[in-house]
Amino acid sequence: MAEAAALGSAARGTTAPNPNVGCVIVSADGKVIGRGATAPGGRPHAEAVALKQAGKRARGATVYVTLEPCAHQSERGPACSDLLARAKPARVVIALKDLDPRTAGKGIKRLRAEGIEVKLGAGRAAAAESLSGYLARLNLGRPRITLKLALSIDGKIALPSGESQWITGEDARRHVHLERSRSDMILVGRGTYLADKPRLDVRLPGLEERSPRRALLTRGEAVDGWETLHSPEDVYRLHDVNDLLVEGGSATATAFLSADLVDRILIYRAPIIVGEGKSSFGYVGLDAIADAHGRWRSAGEQGLGVDRLEVYERVRDA
Repeated sequence: MAEAAALGSAARGTTAPNPNVGCVIVSADGKVIGRGATAPGGRPHAEAVALKQAGKRARGATVYVTLEPCAHQSERGPACSDLLARAKPARVVIALKDLDPRTAGKGIKRLRAEGIEVKLGAGRAAAAESLSGYLARLNLGRPRITLKLALSIDGKIALPSGESQWITGEDARRHVHLERSRSDMILVGRGTYLADKPRLDVRLPGLEERSPRRALLTRGEAVDGWETLHSPEDVYRLHDVNDLLVEGGSATATAFLSADLVDRILIYRAPIIVGEGKSSFGYVGLDAIADAHGRWRSAGEQGLGVDRLEVYERVRDA
């Protein structure tokens, strides 16, 4: 299941609004005979890819899949639960039940009706992380929102003049491009757009085609080639976006944090002190230090050359 989750994670940013599922098929003698992830654009699904590799060897095998196989018919392809029913594996191990009402237990029921053993819940945590954008959209009605910031040791994003290129080094910037490749859409504010004219593309060898759609947070006129959000709450109309990356400056970061719409923060911290300069955030609606505690948890950190990445996740009620 860990391998299935890794395959699904690699497809993030390419499958929306479909989930980025991963699937691995193992023969009765323990050999991997099929691997698959949801293809760019959402079809074929991971199970279809893996079953095509396995062929007739799938009969009697064990299928590991990060999300319940779909049960609804589509003009773009057959239901995966039907494909599995025809392939007749001995067992299907599913990490997460699908919340999509078109499937929601129907895929599991279909498999069991064919006499296929179904095990649910194995590798749940890794699969949930892999599918976090899709799950956020179904649970919250909006994409999973990641806020990215490049900061100095003292929490500044720019000099008083506004100069901010480059606070972090090349390794950190490459990691940002990797995060972009895993996102369906990337957003900045009008101020960042006017000051920097950012390309917001992916400039990593082999991943150039993974550049996300570009969005602008502005109350002003639309810009050619950019989608427009007039307020952070407009994320609720992004029904075809699973993962949204917010890269805009202090005003945009503050707007999304004030609206409590940020699920994850990536802080790329450089070993420099700016002193007087532009702060990362403005007022985010807190009037007491006690109210700030318990809202965020550390989700890891790593070195990126001379810089350091800190990851924080929003703590929300289940």
